[in-house]
Amino acid sequence: MKEFMDKDFVLTNDTAKHLFHDYAENMPIVDYHCHISPKEIYEDRRFDNLVEVWLGGHNPDGSYFGDHYKWRVMRSNGVPEDYITGDKPAYERFLKFVESLEMAIGNPMYHWCNMELRQFFGYNKPLTVENAEECWNYCNEKLRTDPNLTVRGIIAKAKVAMVGTTDDPIDSLEWHEKIAADPSITVKVCPSFRPDKAINISKPGFTDYMAKLAASVGKEKLQNFEEVCAALTERLEFFAKMGCRASDHGLDYIPFQKCCPKCADKAYQKAMAGEELTVEEAEKYQTQLLLHLGREYHRLGIAMQLHYSCKRNNNERMYEKLGPDTGFDMVAQNTCGGAIADFLSALDKTGECPKTIIYSLNSADFDQIGTLIGCFQSDEVPGKIQHGSAWWFNDTKTGMQAQMTSLANLGLLGNFVGMLTDSRSFLSYARHDYFRRILCDLIGKWVENGEYPNIDASLKKIVEGVCYNNAVRYFNL
Repeated sequence: MKEFMDKDFVLTNDTAKHLFHDYAENMPIVDYHCHISPKEIYEDRRFDNLVEVWLGGHNPDGSYFGDHYKWRVMRSNGVPEDYITGDKPAYERFLKFVESLEMAIGNPMYHWCNMELRQFFGYNKPLTVENAEECWNYCNEKLRTDPNLTVRGIIAKAKVAMVGTTDDPIDSLEWHEKIAADPSITVKVCPSFRPDKAINISKPGFTDYMAKLAASVGKEKLQNFEEVCAALTERLEFFAKMGCRASDHGLDYIPFQKCCPKCADKAYQKAMAGEELTVEEAEKYQTQLLLHLGREYHRLGIAMQLHYSCKRNNNERMYEKLGPDTGFDMVAQNTCGGAIADFLSALDKTGECPKTIIYSLNSADFDQIGTLIGCFQSDEVPGKIQHGSAWWFNDTKTGMQAQMTSLANLGLLGNFVGMLTDSRSFLSYARHDYFRRILCDLIGKWVENGEYPNIDASLKKIVEGVCYNNAVRYFNL
């Protein structure tokens, strides 16, 4: 029987062990998409206990922060909500999480948590109810005293070279500006442009948000669609000056309607008047705005990320209580692959298609994405159009294997920009280690099965590329 989580964890053959330990293991990390706080990086936050790092709590405005992956594990174990997002004592919340984690056999959360304890705290025992108090006391003492366990210390310990935060167009980016001016902060922290609220014309809060967008560019009101585009361009140019390398769109699905800016303006005027739009009217506005943004991304050298096929906030009662991003989302089924192709084709026709990374939450879309990306590659950069890493509910061992196998089958795995955490936790950099082990094991199996030659120089180039070098090239780092 193999020991739990030894140095060769997940590595099942000699080639995989060589590729991981000699090439992948110590490569720096480019975490180009996450949801961590730049304020906490600048202030070099020190956490009081493991619950603050893992489960989170309340923001000053009453909203919730934390890792909703963990919250779902606890809910699945029948834990009362007071222990998950509530105000129960920290140790009691931790113990409820440990009780739930023991049941999580086969869930990546089990691996991630134990990897985080080992990598950042040096606590090498599998976490159980029996040793929960010991682990709690040991790790909390480290959090309080170890200089390497502040936010910046964690980032340095994980060898993170770049962090791509997720930021609204109206954000002042004050913390990014402070980070850039502080020579003691060596990690590159780049804002990412997330204009979903300006695109989701049919969702609640659209008119209020447009007023805020107007104020961010010194206007009382955005009178028409043209002014909406101009405002977003102004904000995007500010983001670019602040080091923005990527945009991000988290949409239910990617629409495409053949129309003109006048149709988009008609829909905008109707929405701002408080009138309900048809699906077609909303999609015309969204299409025109996405096309405008795509052209601007290309002009400014900013990569476009498209995330889709998530049905969000399904539990209405809990949404009203906790708000969004609290663990009540699910995989959706959308048939928008053709629309994405039409969208990229419209941009490509005028030579304005940006670097694009496409993620679907539905693994059934993997092969469709794999074939789609091959239609719009160019000599601008190898792998200009990317099949994004296994996202969210696909971020499992089998999900990563499936995404990389599909990409390898239908494209060039060697040009893949690799893993991202998409996380709200600073300890989540351990997930890069998990990904790298799975990558090396997958490649090792192909080599040892005679499906790829054992040419070390080629294998080194592929592994180091996927782990780090491709992202450096792709995001102009």
